[in-house]
Amino acid sequence: MNALRWPFIVLWKGWFYLVILLVILLIFPFIWYWSRKEEDYPKFFQWARTWAQWVMAGSFLPLKVKRECEAFPLQCIVVSNHTSMLDIPYNLVLVPRTFLFIGKVELAKLPLFGFFYKRTNILVNRASLRSRKEAMDKAAQKLDEGYSLCIYPEGGVPDYDEFLGSFKDGAFRLAIEKNLPLLPITFADNKKAYPYRWNIGGPRTLRSTIHHPIYPEGRSLKELKEEVRQVFTNELNRYNHQ
Repeated sequence: MNALRWPFIVLWKGWFYLVILLVILLIFPFIWYWSRKEEDYPKFFQWARTWAQWVMAGSFLPLKVKRECEAFPLQCIVVSNHTSMLDIPYNLVLVPRTFLFIGKVELAKLPLFGFFYKRTNILVNRASLRSRKEAMDKAAQKLDEGYSLCIYPEGGVPDYDEFLGSFKDGAFRLAIEKNLPLLPITFADNKKAYPYRWNIGGPRTLRSTIHHPIYPEGRSLKELKEEVRQVFTNELNRYNHQ
């Protein structure tokens, strides 16, 4: 069965990347114009959300969202389990507040997408201590300017068979230092739809949960990390038993 499905999986994954590029080309004048100056980023962000919505729809990926949090905090640090290339557009669709990603520097190499991602977000080379420090300094600056952030606490996509990767400190340290809530979002199906393997995956309904914000008051760094990890663990276990 897998051998018969493999050509269709490869075609669909190729189609996904094609949709990404086609939508960027379609809205190119707008995202190019609004990405020129940092102060115009909120307007660029609205076009980025439009891009994400069209990418998900054009890739035949219906979304099913469970909302524990109905009213988004005015400013927060979004944290999601990291599983797939789908995580970026899915986060953009779900969160209406203007935010920046902190993402790996390798994303800057992707055609067209990488150009705008590098131009408007915070890139980090996780193999470089200096790059990690510079990224956290810039993230703190952007929080001071009133922006929200999206950080994947695992720091990268774990192996396909790994439930959750180990958490880095960055998101939790920033939440404590700036006294801002963390907004956990659990992705249940992104890894099944678009894993970093070419021979498995395919379009499906993507379930997610937007959890209640977690405020850092009275919690140590270790306690905050463990609480978020437990939120992800409980929700992923719930989805796996449905």
